[in-house]
Amino acid sequence: MESNQTLAPEKEEQKNQLNSDDNRAEQDGEEEQQRRGECGDHENAESQTSSSLNGKEILKAIEVVERDSMAIAHSYTSLFASLRSTLSEVTSTSVDHMICFGDAAGRVQECELDAATKGNRYINSCLRLNEEMKGIDNLATQLKIIRRNVDALDSAVNRLVRFP
Repeated sequence: MESNQTLAPEKEEQKNQLNSDDNRAEQDGEEEQQRRGECGDHENAESQTSSSLNGKEILKAIEVVERDSMAIAHSYTSLFASLRSTLSEVTSTSVDHMICFGDAAGRVQECELDAATKGNRYINSCLRLNEEMKGIDNLATQLKIIRRNVDALDSAVNRLVRFP
């Protein structure tokens, strides 16, 4: 609706401008005749009447231009207010996202450090266990020897007990 109202004054303004251009041409011609002295009193009266009409048309055209300028200024004011609001909203959203990202990155870093610490403890425990297991080969050999000795002892006891 606003665009139709804006178009009508523009067309009106164009007509007024064309009329004022024609009137200016007439005025220029009349001024030239007055300079030469070719124009009489009757033409002078017509010239004053047409110039007062031209003045009214010019005032109307100026009013139209002024109204259009005010409408454009209002549109720009609304546009800039909307842009300011949207930019503020986007900026605050971006700041919120950056804060959230920073918090998440901090938590991930804490979890990573905790996992790395636990992983190092596990590796150290495995290395200790590996060192301790190196001595188990000797222990296994000793257990085998003890088992053979126990088996031999058991066989000897069984032979002695069955000996009648």
